[in-house]
Amino acid sequence: MCYGVKARTEMSLRIAKSRGNKEAAEKLAKLLDPFPEFDLHYGNGFTHPKLVVYTDAEPREPQLALWGLIPAWVKDDVQGKQLWNQTLNARGESIFEKPAFRNSAQKKRCIVFVEGFYEHHHFGKKTYPYFIHLKDRPQFALAGLWEEWKDKESGESKHTFSIVTTEGNELMKRIHNNPKADGPRMPVILSEADEDRWLAPINNTSDEEAIKALIKPFPADAMVAHSVRPLLGKGGTGNAEGASDPFEYPELLLADPLP
Repeated sequence: MCYGVKARTEMSLRIAKSRGNKEAAEKLAKLLDPFPEFDLHYGNGFTHPKLVVYTDAEPREPQLALWGLIPAWVKDDVQGKQLWNQTLNARGESIFEKPAFRNSAQKKRCIVFVEGFYEHHHFGKKTYPYFIHLKDRPQFALAGLWEEWKDKESGESKHTFSIVTTEGNELMKRIHNNPKADGPRMPVILSEADEDRWLAPINNTSDEEAIKALIKPFPADAMVAHSVRPLLGKGGTGNAEGASDPFEYPELLLADPLP
């Protein structure tokens, strides 16, 4: 699964300039003002933060979207909020069939740049948060789905997104060991070459199969992970600077270390 990410403002502005131009970065800077609100050292999906996305409709234009996809068919804000926590992630194997995601899978795909993501590891009767990132890239793109939902009562439009997940690789199988979860999972990480492929239009069955082929585990040997301080609860760091800094737990080092 993927319910927590690191995506700071500085990274978002750098990506905007590289994907678009100086004007795109300036536009994004205005959207992100005030900066501290959008500086996600630990962005918790269940608080539905806004993240920067790039959509298939405007691949070079940075936009802000709320984490937690609200399908276009949702009747009202109450129903939308009921769905929010269930659509933070979209199981990649079924996005073309599930009612909440199939329209977006066909017509509204996006990418979300992050510096890394968080996952909890179960050991004994406790859970331990880990920060996972790539070895040789300071930021990378996650495959996503987006939607624009309009509240008929207020007229307000909401841009929302979901992160697509896939089967966990060997590293994630080691970390994401929740006995209640349906197998180890991980977000779909796109290579730089696959970013535009994920945003390409679907015009036929062959195009759809090309999108499905991108829904796969990222190579474990290209990733690295380390435990971090508790993120949630009374003593948790929350969205504070240093949330992703390494923190060692003696019990894990002695009995359950990562290989």
